Amino acid sequence: MVAWVRNRCGADRVLPATELLPLPSMSNLAAIVRYGPAIMIGLLILLSGCASMPEGSKLKGSDFQPSSLAKTDVDLITETIQGFVFSSLKELATKLYKRNPREWRKTGYDSVESAVSRIVASPFPEVDEKRSIACIQLAFDDAYGGDRVKALIIGLETMTLDAYGGDQEFYMFDQLDAQKLYYSARNIEVASWMLRARRNSEGKLFLLSSTDPEGNTVNPSFERLFGKMINAQDIIAQIAADRTHRTIKQILQKMVTAFIPII
Repeated sequence: MVAWVRNRCGADRVLPATELLPLPSMSNLAAIVRYGPAIMIGLLILLSGCASMPEGSKLKGSDFQPSSLAKTDVDLITETIQGFVFSSLKELATKLYKRNPREWRKTGYDSVESAVSRIVASPFPEVDEKRSIACIQLAFDDAYGGDRVKALIIGLETMTLDAYGGDQEFYMFDQLDAQKLYYSARNIEVASWMLRARRNSEGKLFLLSSTDPEGNTVNPSFERLFGKMINAQDIIAQIAADRTHRTIKQILQKMVTAFIPII
């Protein structure tokens, strides 16, 4: 059996099928891990809509650290995926502030950049002594008069961090909770829906994002960004499940209309 392959110069070559590397399927992520971090990271990007990385970010290798000797490939992949989600949340904060400039001005920042830098700085701050889901809900509370973008982003950051057990570095004996990671993906879906649909007592959207005040889609990049984060969390949830030989309790997407506590 043979297959046609076109190389970068445009010429056709005939290769035996045995020379073609078969891509692993999602049904066997254990096989994916055997192909190493490069394949896994590539899969993440492809499942994120064949889109680019978050604005301003670059794919580059990290410098060697002695602590890396205590990390497996899965640990390095976990850190990469988590970093991808946090970078995406930084991009989301920037986009939301640009569409809702009144929000960053509420807290006295002099620019979008300074506002974003503060809310993505680690350790993540709290808003009115709230974090995670309670903080996300604050962004859609009619009685709240503070920075709604800040509440939403910090809530998503701390909720995501909780799903990873509160860690940002992982080592060979660390065990992730696949169910928490799965729930975090569903919570990001709920936040995306609330951002598009929730309105205040005057019938206005709490925050402008992908739609205009009338509900017409004007900027689909917001949905693509949410899709990347959801896919990333689903991938790491499945990896964690395969690593610990556990089954994730699935929830029908159409039934997810409220946040799921991550405890």
